Amino acid sequence: MLPTRFAAALLLALAACASPPPPPLPDAQVLIFGEQHDQPDHQRQTAQAVRRLADQGRLAALVIEMAERGRSTTSLPHDADAARVRAALAWSGWEWPVYEGVVMTAVRAGVPVLGGNLPRAALRETMADASRDALLDAGARERLAAAVREGHCGLLPAEQEPGMVRVQIGRDQSLAATVIEALRPGQQVILLTGAQHASRDRGVPLHLARQAPAPSVHVLIFGEQGHDLAADELRAARFTPRPDPCEGLAQRLRQPPAKS
Repeated sequence: MLPTRFAAALLLALAACASPPPPPLPDAQVLIFGEQHDQPDHQRQTAQAVRRLADQGRLAALVIEMAERGRSTTSLPHDADAARVRAALAWSGWEWPVYEGVVMTAVRAGVPVLGGNLPRAALRETMADASRDALLDAGARERLAAAVREGHCGLLPAEQEPGMVRVQIGRDQSLAATVIEALRPGQQVILLTGAQHASRDRGVPLHLARQAPAPSVHVLIFGEQGHDLAADELRAARFTPRPDPCEGLAQRLRQPPAKS
């Protein structure tokens, strides 16, 4: 029988082998983490990156798709509770337990969390703004359109598709603008957003590239190889089975839009 102290050390060593340390983070000014919103390991790994950069004094801000542009935790102390953080970000429509870890990791480290998403108040105007169509070439627009169709399970009426593509473009512009404003010399910004927004061939990186000078960008997308998204790094993650998101969507789409 192994001595207790030796057995404990062996168990720790085996655990370390089973959970290898994450790969080093690149030195790009902007690190974009493309996630799937219902996969907890994606947010866990992002929180881990936030903690590492914050501990090294290298993280200027965490920008998130889950809060609107203009919302932030900048004025909060590092020991603010979750309720104050949610209020500062006007958190709504996203499952807080899914993102609490990554958001609160930044707050506890004194790193500002910045909302980057297009405000809801701008959605109607954005949908009707045909000038946004020219911001992407035909190939990128079609990739976004295909993603919109897939995201709506093929149930979105065809006449609504152009407006929804413009909303996607508007969201990418808003996220990119927030990232640019958050940049600080010698530090990095992490953007946590859905994988479609992260993709180099259709999302936020296209809008960041228009800046003068354009920041250096590293796109990390979680998931297996073989998807149609363009990334600098595909990061493996544990898969958590979830209910089919298309169930019940047909009924919601048939409901009339809420009056403004």
